[in-house]
Amino acid sequence: MKNEIAVECLPGATAFVPALVNSGFPTDRFCFEGFLPVKKGRQTRYKTLATEERTIILYESPHRLLKTLDEMATYFGAERQISVSRELTKMFEETVRGTVTEVKTYFETHPLKGEFVICVGPL
Repeated sequence: MKNEIAVECLPGATAFVPALVNSGFPTDRFCFEGFLPVKKGRQTRYKTLATEERTIILYESPHRLLKTLDEMATYFGAERQISVSRELTKMFEETVRGTVTEVKTYFETHPLKGEFVICVGPL
């Protein structure tokens, strides 16, 4: 919403497409990762993704969202632009855009309900 223009994306068969469109990040090239490993291999995956030049799309559960945002600040940088969407195509649909720090601050004081799609802006 750089120019304060609201955009509504029509639903599809998967949540990542409307989340990607709503993010405002480039849609011509992206990397869909789904859920990151919960334990083994998670740090390795972050290290690999930290140099990814395309838009990155991840799924996350409500109980791991804040931890994931902390990890993103560590591996991607606190100022990296992200977009977090939840409850896509439902009544309480919401997309929050900003730096990793800004988005984490928002979700520390707002309900963590629904499934989340995180889009990480390209380098």
